[in-house]
Amino acid sequence: MFKNRKTALLLAALVIIIAAAVGAWLFLGSKGDSEPNSAQSGSQVSGDGETKSLSQQFYIYDTVVNIKIFGDKVSQKNMDDIQQLLERMDMEFSRTKEGSEVYNVNLAAGKEAVTVSDETLDAVKRSIKYAQEMDGLFDPTIGPLVDLWNIGNGGDHVPPQAEIDKAKSLTNYKDIIIDEKAKTVKLAKEGMVLDLGGIGKGYAADRIAEYLKEQGLDSAMINLGGSSIIGLGTKPGGSQWNIGLQDPDQSRGTQLGTIKISNEVIDASGVYERFFMQDGVRYHHILDPRTGYPGQLGLKSLTIMSPNATDADALSTGVFLMGVEDGLKYLESLPEKVEGFFITEDNKIYATPGIRERLVLTDPTYSFGN
Repeated sequence: MFKNRKTALLLAALVIIIAAAVGAWLFLGSKGDSEPNSAQSGSQVSGDGETKSLSQQFYIYDTVVNIKIFGDKVSQKNMDDIQQLLERMDMEFSRTKEGSEVYNVNLAAGKEAVTVSDETLDAVKRSIKYAQEMDGLFDPTIGPLVDLWNIGNGGDHVPPQAEIDKAKSLTNYKDIIIDEKAKTVKLAKEGMVLDLGGIGKGYAADRIAEYLKEQGLDSAMINLGGSSIIGLGTKPGGSQWNIGLQDPDQSRGTQLGTIKISNEVIDASGVYERFFMQDGVRYHHILDPRTGYPGQLGLKSLTIMSPNATDADALSTGVFLMGVEDGLKYLESLPEKVEGFFITEDNKIYATPGIRERLVLTDPTYSFGN
């Protein structure tokens, strides 16, 4: 009897252990398999020294957005407001999201004008201004060429010349018709595609910075996918933000050097992330409206530093297509304080004068070429 009782107790204990193990596996498994909200993941509160900070990650514009805000007044409401701001602009600026304002403008191309929000109208007007100032090297109607090449979204070969010529004929910012009073945008030709991707991240970063300033929050790091970064104000304690600069030859997270910023934007364009190889040639996503092909200028990347993220975003595309010599001259001719540096295929860095004093190189394979 005692033996049977001991056996029963052992069996009961074994059942309890198995049940607990299964319960733990289900709990951990459900956590591991669950996907975060498509727009955000949970925020994290921490104390950096004596200053409260709040950080949160969002997924929007097909990229990861990281925001970290410092200040005793920061709250989850600030992150919620930023999420709503990003989602609103995504539904205004996206050319692929059905029902967005830009999507509707493209749907009505060559047919009728479409009423848009003040924000979309402002973004389109700015895009036209950049196109005029850079003689069409930045062009917000480059959508037909972007769709044709499809680089980064499955495109892996050079399209037929006839198709490139057709798409190029539909790329002309002068064919955007704006009625400011009626708040409408119209594309003159059927088949045109408005694409605000060239300034979208920068525009969003500026709106986030403006919102935080209005809330009395003047210390934050705003990072839209690593390509548009704003160091708002300074770090707690007054020191500058120290930014690691991407090495064009390496995977994300490796650096060629560092640079310190405060109340400044860093925006980079490069050939190292979205591209395909054909016959030994790298075809990247920075398309030249003049030729219909990716710009082949012997460059790996261009980094722009500016007080304004929207300006920096547009410049990082248009100035890249100017090449080193003309690009540096253009940057130095601008009335506002804008700095920049090119990295060429032979690992030389060509920079505006202010960059040489600030850029700390940590990779010996890179050196200044001017």
